Amino acid sequence: MLLINRVIGSRLEPALSEQIHELEHRRAVDLLKIASADIARRRLRATTSEGAEVAIALPRDQQLFDGAVLVLEADRAIVVRVAEERWLRLQPRGIADAIELGYQAGNLHWRVRFDGEALLVALEGPLDSYLARLGTLMADRRVIHSVVLPAEGVS
Repeated sequence: MLLINRVIGSRLEPALSEQIHELEHRRAVDLLKIASADIARRRLRATTSEGAEVAIALPRDQQLFDGAVLVLEADRAIVVRVAEERWLRLQPRGIADAIELGYQAGNLHWRVRFDGEALLVALEGPLDSYLARLGTLMADRRVIHSVVLPAEGVS
């Protein structure tokens, strides 16, 4: 297992960008895909796309981000990629439904955003689990739902 205790820098920094670009041509850049919910963590274990097991233990003054360079050697690099986050869009039909939906989302400690009259909930698990937790709001069609990606309007 590879222990990573610091972020070297960003793949966009000119000094690192050229090296990363050359390694990409040789197919020597390994990606560490991290869920957006885990990006704030400083300690975690994960497996890269090439199967390398890594243990990350960052100091308090560093954090992971999309494009973070974790390893940069002559023959390989490991770069962080944040997985695209999905959001559950919940549109209540009326004010009473909106109040109940807000209560449920708060009670369940869901990470939310607002988009006009719709509530956006970050999907950090299976969609069916979220819908099941809303019970009669969904069963009685008092709340309409859809899944959206950041490219579709979630900022």
